[in-house]
Amino acid sequence: MLFLQLSLLALLFPGGDNEEAFQKPVSYHIIQISYIYNHSWVQSLGSGWLDELQTHGWESDSGTIIFLWPWSKGNFSDKELMDLEQLFRMYFIGFLREIQNYESTFQLKYPCEVQMTGGCELHSGETATGFLRAAYEGSDFLSFQNNSWVPSPEGGIRAQNICRILNQYEGIKEIVHGLLSDTCPRFILGLLDAGKAYLQRQVRPQAWLSSGPSPGPGRLLLVCHVSGFYPKPVWLTWMRGEQEQPSTHRGDVLPNTDGTWYLRVTLDVAAGETTGLSCRVRHSSLDGQDIVLYWENHSSKGLIFLAVILPMVLLAGLVFWFRKRCSYQNIW
Repeated sequence: MLFLQLSLLALLFPGGDNEEAFQKPVSYHIIQISYIYNHSWVQSLGSGWLDELQTHGWESDSGTIIFLWPWSKGNFSDKELMDLEQLFRMYFIGFLREIQNYESTFQLKYPCEVQMTGGCELHSGETATGFLRAAYEGSDFLSFQNNSWVPSPEGGIRAQNICRILNQYEGIKEIVHGLLSDTCPRFILGLLDAGKAYLQRQVRPQAWLSSGPSPGPGRLLLVCHVSGFYPKPVWLTWMRGEQEQPSTHRGDVLPNTDGTWYLRVTLDVAAGETTGLSCRVRHSSLDGQDIVLYWENHSSKGLIFLAVILPMVLLAGLVFWFRKRCSYQNIW
């Protein structure tokens, strides 16, 4: 059944760019961050992510799932979602109980932090791959592989002891295996179907140029910004004529608050070598029509601005000084 659903997934995302995008893995994962203050007090944060988009949260006080988008329930029934909610609620209760029962074995040093991520990846035409990893104080600790808990080398004897205890619970291992190999892939497919109108949207980028801090005497730092685009894949670089500039430095693609993305690229050049430089943007929303911004135009606009605004500022200052001087003379 899962293989049939995967083979039909391309129908949900017809068209070149979207279909090509799905050749990359599509993942859903849950992140848990637990702050263990002492043997009786644990504060846990939970969230669910479709690739880099957060789709779910966890209300720890009430033990309920937070659906962040109208389509965040996917195609799961209310009963399936309630069962999952109850399962997660029992897990967080059991998490604290296990710490209390095996405090000496776990050798925890309070306060401490435990991070865990678990989910699955889907590939077009392939089966799903589940994963579950845990870290202790930021270092790899253990993972779930081949229906068994496996300690990480960085975890040392503490991780070995915990895995030995966890592997005794056959029922829990079967539940985890089912969540990763069956529930998670079906949930991804439901999210992609229910949210396709949002996930398939195309938002055109806005681009502009600026200058950054001077890298040194006689040099300029040219900055090209592009923002507000969706989906995430974008091509952005500095060009001289039709030649890409290999010294272009690309930053990280960062999220905006509205779900779109931002990126900037910079180029360190000699002040007298800016002729012919341009920034070029390619994105699926542009229908093959690249955005091209020429540095010379940007510089010309800056000079025009100075040529127009600076005299006006000086004239206004002169008028203010003259009026003030006349007022001063009238008083006397």
